[in-house]
Amino acid sequence: MKELELDNQGLMSVLDKNAKKKEHLFTHSIPKYMVRCMLAGMFLTIGTAIAVMVGEKGNHIHPDLGKFLYSFMFSWSLVMIIYMDTELGTSNMMYLTVGVHRKVVKPIQAVKLLATCISCNLLGGILFSYIISQTNAFQDLSSNHYLITAVSGKLTKTTLQIISEGIFANIIVNTAVVASARMKDDAGKLFATVFIIFIFAFLGFEHVIANFSSFAMALFASGGAVPGMTMGSVLHNWIFALIGNYIGGGLIIGFVYSWLNRGETVYFD
Repeated sequence: MKELELDNQGLMSVLDKNAKKKEHLFTHSIPKYMVRCMLAGMFLTIGTAIAVMVGEKGNHIHPDLGKFLYSFMFSWSLVMIIYMDTELGTSNMMYLTVGVHRKVVKPIQAVKLLATCISCNLLGGILFSYIISQTNAFQDLSSNHYLITAVSGKLTKTTLQIISEGIFANIIVNTAVVASARMKDDAGKLFATVFIIFIFAFLGFEHVIANFSSFAMALFASGGAVPGMTMGSVLHNWIFALIGNYIGGGLIIGFVYSWLNRGETVYFD
């Protein structure tokens, strides 16, 4: 998901080029595209792992400190994803919607790209969550550990809550992606990414790809003892978070900005 530097190019030109780059990789080497998608799941797993552990330590210092520290540490997940040039389903919702609307990617190809990306994000999240659950840090977690309670809370949300939070989660994620692409130096990219992602993490919004990792990690680390976790409750969260994420990232950011720039020559992003 490496973002191209804007330099003298407009934002829409950058989005076009990224959409074309993803299609090119998918067309010429599906295995390489799939591995980049799995790596995005891996980096989200690593970011979630350190975030929940720091959050747990923070709660032992002060009950209100854990969530703050968790949100700050989780933000580094997207930093790793961007800098390590991997493919994240929620940002691809924006790129591919723009690509279809601007006729640089065919609709059927965009659907295949996005479905493959999300599926491999899920596979990477599950695989690396299992591996990390075998490390010493994740042995003998208490039933009220930050990870377990956070996941349990997500499983009790209503459909409307999940969709609404999914919308805002991916508005925020793609705002961070776009802001990072606009920055010309690494310090600016880091500052923008970390503090924008902090918003969605602190507010507890629903990001389907992040939930792939956190749910799997909680399941493996607890030995299946996560309150409220059933196949039905997990799928309920994932399906409606996915819908909300697409509305937020694909439609509100991707489609709306593509529409705003159609035919414009002066007020052009």
